[in-house]
Amino acid sequence: MRGWWQDLTDLVLPAECGGCGRPRTVLCPECRAALSGAVPRRVRPVPEPRGLPVVYAAAPYADEVRAVLLAHKERGALPLARPLGVALAGAVRAGLSGLLDGPLLLVPVPSGRGAVRARGHDPARRIALAAAAELRRTGTPARVLAVLRQRRPVADQAGLDARQRLENLAGALSVAAGGDGLLRAGPVVLVDDLMTTGASLTEAARAVRVALAEETAGYGGAAFATRGDVVTTVYVGVNGERTGERMTGSREGSTDREGAVPGKANSARDVICAAVIAAPPDSFEINRN
Repeated sequence: MRGWWQDLTDLVLPAECGGCGRPRTVLCPECRAALSGAVPRRVRPVPEPRGLPVVYAAAPYADEVRAVLLAHKERGALPLARPLGVALAGAVRAGLSGLLDGPLLLVPVPSGRGAVRARGHDPARRIALAAAAELRRTGTPARVLAVLRQRRPVADQAGLDARQRLENLAGALSVAAGGDGLLRAGPVVLVDDLMTTGASLTEAARAVRVALAEETAGYGGAAFATRGDVVTTVYVGVNGERTGERMTGSREGSTDREGAVPGKANSARDVICAAVIAAPPDSFEINRN
């Protein structure tokens, strides 16, 4: 009986911790603490791309945290999505500073279709779902709004420097038909598992800002349906979104908010912040002016 139970446990639980390899655990206490034990902080790459929203990260991308992210993304250790989602939820809360107007919309940065096929899953979307569940569990209304799409193929980012990554991704993303109206339902937070140069988040922010600007100019709203906590577009209809002041969290020092009034959504570009699980250690802001 003991041998049979052990075999069943091996099918349900991973053979080792995703961070350090300790047997018989999804994530050991030490690796869990490395992932989400610290207070999330603002991160800013150097150079900082123009148009990058304010970004908060849960942990430096090093050692156990790096191993956990790679285990989930590249080796299909799907049970790690829950602790990764908890860490991402913490970064989301830090970025919003408790200021909410409407349900929180987590918009994951999409992976390319080829990468999703090769991995068998979309890591950012899976972690976003876990983060939304954690936010709701702790009293923050949240849902995943998976409206970003790749409009053209992009080269593999590996080996590209910051400037090359920006050029590679420029204009690569767009919001799916009807998604512009959905993005007006509440504060938008772009989410991803990792930020390195900030190129992906900058392009995602550009695509969302374009969609919000078009929707504001009268291109219409959208009807939508929910499946679990993922919002999907059904059709484009008459714009029925409410208007008014939108509180979107910390904004000091952003590179793209000239003339913004604190606490108000002055234009489409002011409604976005971003949250990631990890970022390079040197991107964590320390007394930066």
